[in-house]
Amino acid sequence: MSAAIARLAQDPIAVTDDVLDDLRSRIRSTRWLTDDGNEDGHYGVPRTTLQELAEYWADGYDWRAAERAMNAYEHYRVDVSGVPIHFMRKAGVGPAPTPLILSHGWPWTFWHWSKVIDRLADPGAFGGDPADAFEVIVPSLPGFGYSTPTAPDMNFWKIADVWHNLMTEVLGHQKYAAGGCDVGALITGQLGHKYADELYGIHIGSALKLDFFNGDRAWDLSGGRPIPEDMPAPLRARQVAIERRNAVHLAAQVLAPSTLAYGLSDSPVGMLAWILERWDKWSDDDGDVLTVFDRDDILTHATIYWTGQSIGSSMRTYANNNRYPWTPSHDRVPVIEAPTGITFVDYENPPGITTSEERIDSFLASDRAAWYNHTSITGHPKGGHFTPWEIPEDWANDLVKTFRALRTDRPS
Repeated sequence: MSAAIARLAQDPIAVTDDVLDDLRSRIRSTRWLTDDGNEDGHYGVPRTTLQELAEYWADGYDWRAAERAMNAYEHYRVDVSGVPIHFMRKAGVGPAPTPLILSHGWPWTFWHWSKVIDRLADPGAFGGDPADAFEVIVPSLPGFGYSTPTAPDMNFWKIADVWHNLMTEVLGHQKYAAGGCDVGALITGQLGHKYADELYGIHIGSALKLDFFNGDRAWDLSGGRPIPEDMPAPLRARQVAIERRNAVHLAAQVLAPSTLAYGLSDSPVGMLAWILERWDKWSDDDGDVLTVFDRDDILTHATIYWTGQSIGSSMRTYANNNRYPWTPSHDRVPVIEAPTGITFVDYENPPGITTSEERIDSFLASDRAAWYNHTSITGHPKGGHFTPWEIPEDWANDLVKTFRALRTDRPS
C-alpha cells in the first residue's frame, strides 16, 4: 500500500435506513400513467415492465446485500481541489501493479466496472500474468453516484483535471494508466491529450473527437442534416435506428436537463424509467434488458443514483460539455498523444458496417483516427455500450494488451 493511500480513511457505503424508507414510500405512492397502447414500447418504457420492477424495488430488492458486495472493496471520499470525490479501490496483486483510473459514463455508475476490477487487479487469479496487475481506482464522476454535490459547471474536460489531481497529488502516482467508456472515454481522451507525459497510455471504448459536444447543434447527431433520399433502405433503417436510440436523451440533457431533473429527482419511478430505457436500448440485449442486467443489477445502479441524489447533476454534464466547449491544450498532432488502445463492439457499428474488421477499417479511414496515437484496436461481435459489464473478460484482455506493450518498467 502506498503512503498516500495509507493516510486516507476508508469510508464504506452505508445508506441510512431513513433514506431507504423514504425511497420505498415514494415508490409505493407513485401515481401511475395509464399508458394504453404502449405494450410494444413504441412510446417508451411500458407500464407493465416498469411497474413490476418498481414493486420489486419497494418490497423485494435487498440494498443491504448490494452494499455488502460493494464494500468488499475499499471506498474513500476525498476533496480534490474543492470537488468531493468518492472512489472505489482494489490493490494490485503482482510484483509492480500499474495505477489505473477507470472512468464510467452516463447512465453508468462506478459499479459498472465491478465485473473487471478483480480481473485487472489480480490477473493471476484468472489465469493471467501477475506482472499485468493494476492498482484499480474507480471513481464516481463528479455529480454522479456518491461524488456529490459538485460544481454547477462540471463537464468532461474539467473532470480530467480533477482526475489528474486525484492520481498525482492525492494518491501520489508519478505516472498512471487510464481507461474509460462513453463520456468516460472523452475524459480519458482529454487526459491523453493534456497529460500525455504523465500517463503510460489510455484505453477507451470509443474514439470520438474531443470536440464532439462543441457547436450549436451538439444535441443532434445529424447536425440538422436530412438523411439522403437515395440512401439504400437497409442503411437508412440503420441510421434511423441509431438516431432514435440517442436523440431523446441528447436533446433533453443538452438543452434542458434541470427541467427534466425536477421530476426525476422527486420520483424514483420516473428516474428509473429514464435510465432503464438507456440501459435497454444501448445494451446488446436482443430486446430483453434482463439478459444483460438482472432486476437486482438494475436496481442497484438506480439506487446509487437515488441515494447519491445525483440524477440532476449527472445529466447536467451534457449541457456543460456544450456550454463550456472543449479547447485544445496544445496544437501538436495527434491531438491525443498518449498511446491509445480502443475496443469496438459490433452493436454500435455505423450504417453499412457489419463486422468487427469492417468497423476497424472504417475507423482507420475516418478523420477521427488522426486524433489518436492508436497502438491497439480490437473489435468484438458481442457486447453493447456497457462493454466492461457486458463482455468483461474481453474488455479486460483488451486493456491488459494495450498496457503490456506500454509499460517500459514492467517486470519480466
